[in-house]
Amino acid sequence: MTATMVDYSNTFNIADLTLEEQELLVNIRRRKAELLKEIQLLKDEVAEVTREMEAADASNEKDNPKAKQMSIGRKKFNMDPKKGIEYLIEHGLLMESPDNVAQFLFKGEGLNKTAIGEYLGEKIDFNLQVLQCFVEAHEFTDMILVQALRQFLWSFRLPGEAQKIDRMMEAFAQRYCACNQDVFTSTDTCYVLSFAVIMLNTSLHNPAVKDKPTIERFITMNRGINDGGNLPGELLTSLYESIKKEPFKIPEDDGNDLMHTFFNPDREGWLWKQGGRYKSWKRRWFILNDNCLYYFEFTTDKEPRGIIPLEGVQVREIQDRNKPNCFEIFSMDSDVIKACKTDSEGKVVEGKHTAYRMSATTVEEKDEWIKCIQASINENPFYDMLAVRKKKIQHKVTKKTSKQNAGAN
Repeated sequence: MTATMVDYSNTFNIADLTLEEQELLVNIRRRKAELLKEIQLLKDEVAEVTREMEAADASNEKDNPKAKQMSIGRKKFNMDPKKGIEYLIEHGLLMESPDNVAQFLFKGEGLNKTAIGEYLGEKIDFNLQVLQCFVEAHEFTDMILVQALRQFLWSFRLPGEAQKIDRMMEAFAQRYCACNQDVFTSTDTCYVLSFAVIMLNTSLHNPAVKDKPTIERFITMNRGINDGGNLPGELLTSLYESIKKEPFKIPEDDGNDLMHTFFNPDREGWLWKQGGRYKSWKRRWFILNDNCLYYFEFTTDKEPRGIIPLEGVQVREIQDRNKPNCFEIFSMDSDVIKACKTDSEGKVVEGKHTAYRMSATTVEEKDEWIKCIQASINENPFYDMLAVRKKKIQHKVTKKTSKQNAGAN
């Protein structure tokens, strides 16, 4: 039997597509060519770095081998912090002691600050001891809280996991209170206020947050955190004004701060998005992270076309006569969702949607998007951690009051 080759190229006619589909096809082909070129460039770069490391690790160590090994160790650390530290210890460039490793991270020469944060955040006994030594390397004596936070948060980049952030901020609070024993009544107070300041910084300076907190709201938010009492109003006012005037400087190891947000998303993938004024559908790349839904024209874009903060909204499945597997994010009080997007001229403008409608390829994808968005709406780990710590403070106050009443009787 003779196999027959079928030429499918003649069975496809671009004229059979709609204008929108033709435009999409052209864009896909263009982006495919660009992506293949970028992939090859990345492969060449990785190969070059690998050759450099292997060469330095082998024959070229005759000239100042320790310096070359240290350079290799830093590169390994930036790619995999655990393996980098292991390499440096194996080659005698670091001692296997928490203090020595902490000093290496504290100096930070040639180290990626995101990698430093990743290493310090691990819940392993040795890493926890390194974190303690790292925090103790900071001198906070006679510093106001904002100054201490600025110094601390510049020395590494906070990881995204709530548990890791909790351990790091707990260590910071203990160190600050040890250096300034007359400022706060307890480390819990310092912990809660530090988190409040970090959240204030985000609220005041993140363009996706439209409802900016006032000084009055900031003061109200921190009532009763000083072992049941209130902190001085002038202290909270000075903290607020300092952050409003100058935001925290966050380390940007790759030159693009947004990329840290998109590096480890809760979910990402292609969805069809319905337009606002014109109800046409456009394919967009969506990323869900940090209680926001970002959408891009292409996966390689560094800046999103739009940002939808998941505040005061809900998500639901919905039927649409033009698209299958639809769901929408809608305002709970019928107000305009506090979103933003870039217009045709590249300017950032406020969105005017009361709902955003999307369409997934399959039922399973639709269900998974709804599940993840719902979880993101319901869960804010920073507020959860603050709530737990505030309850702890309130429990201490109640216990103290009960003892005093018992003593009086």
